[in-house]
Amino acid sequence: MLRAVSQAEAVRGLTSPNPWVGAIVVPPTVGEPTGPEVRGIPEEEADPSGWFSGVTAPPGGPHAEVAALARAGDHAELSTLYVTLEPCAHHGRTPPCTEAIIAAGVRRVVIGTVDPDDQVAGRGIAALRRAGIDVEVGVAGEAVAQQLAAYLHHRRTGRPWVVLKLASTLDGRTAAPDGTSRWITGEAARIDVHRLRARSDAVLVGAGTVRADDPALTVRLPAGDPDHRSADQQPRRVVLGRIPPGAAVRPALEVSGNLEGILTDLGGQGILQLLVEGGANVAHAFHVAGLVDRYVLYLAPALFGGDDARPLFSGPGAPTLAEVWRGTIRSATSLGDDLRVELAPPVT
Repeated sequence: MLRAVSQAEAVRGLTSPNPWVGAIVVPPTVGEPTGPEVRGIPEEEADPSGWFSGVTAPPGGPHAEVAALARAGDHAELSTLYVTLEPCAHHGRTPPCTEAIIAAGVRRVVIGTVDPDDQVAGRGIAALRRAGIDVEVGVAGEAVAQQLAAYLHHRRTGRPWVVLKLASTLDGRTAAPDGTSRWITGEAARIDVHRLRARSDAVLVGAGTVRADDPALTVRLPAGDPDHRSADQQPRRVVLGRIPPGAAVRPALEVSGNLEGILTDLGGQGILQLLVEGGANVAHAFHVAGLVDRYVLYLAPALFGGDDARPLFSGPGAPTLAEVWRGTIRSATSLGDDLRVELAPPVT
């Protein structure tokens, strides 16, 4: 299952509004992997373990289960299928995955987590069991839920999973008093931001940031990089407010009004993960509204050393220590000279 999770990560950001799913078919003769040649499986048809893997294609293409079964061919009969998310049992852009699994003669299906989508939500599991297939649910469930957090959140709430990206000095400043801010963090951190963009369906900034910095908000990673995105694979660009004429962010969607309403509208457009990149007013608005699902902070080993540089958030904060927002640090990673901290909000 963890291998299926790892493979699914390669297509994250390319499958929306469908989830990024991984699947692996283990033929009945495989057992513990010893190499495909031992079991008479042609080298070109299997990975080095003798397993057959698949991942979800862009919308309209096969789901992970169908892709893995197609690679396995006759080896799928009486096999065990590992899949990170419950197989679908309804007709959408493609036929139900449960039909393909049953037709292939799969003996056992191991599922990472149940799909909360109203059209699935246990129906896939029930269809497989009615067909006499042994089904196990919840294997590596925590790892799967973390990877699919944006999709699961979207299906449960109708809104995108909101990631707020922040970059600052260690004393919490994002720009000098004169407004200069490039570059606070180093190249490794900036590359990681491009990876965040690549795995998001849309990137949002405020109109003030567009006027001040004129960002393009595109993924700019070299061809051959796993997170490289071609011109037609770029995340959508969203600006809170009016976009100035000639701005580099164009074409982009202009939005305004209540943030919850904006998120509902974006969710309705199939955006599963929204990356909010600034500026300080926008960051403050999402934060105080409790709409951030994950904070990603890039901290540079630098100090402005005063109170006149620009802060991470612009607006009133907690009035007392007792009301300070406290989350949970999920990870802390060195990126060159900088530190990447991922922070989860408190559980409510």
